[in-house]
Amino acid sequence: MISLVIIVEAAEGKADLFAEYITEEARDVMANEPGCRSFVVSRSVEETHAFTLAEVYDDQAALDQHRLTPHFLLFQERAREHGLIAKKTPVLGDVIFP
Repeated sequence: MISLVIIVEAAEGKADLFAEYITEEARDVMANEPGCRSFVVSRSVEETHAFTLAEVYDDQAALDQHRLTPHFLLFQERAREHGLIAKKTPVLGDVIFP
């Protein structure tokens, strides 16, 4: 299994819209992608413009397929169109536990 953790800073004034769209994306992923084991969206309690996305996939092929789905492409389009993301830092890893 592989994990993808992304730290996202929403653009000024866009945190609530980002939260709405990423929650919709996470629901679509979990409902439609059997290769995704988990997709957790967290919002910082101290810095409400900061989010963490923690995703776990069966393998790289499942992550690659995720990036081709209509719902992923829609989220990406919305993020660009609305200027939702000020900064993002992804970390891809091999799951070592559990």
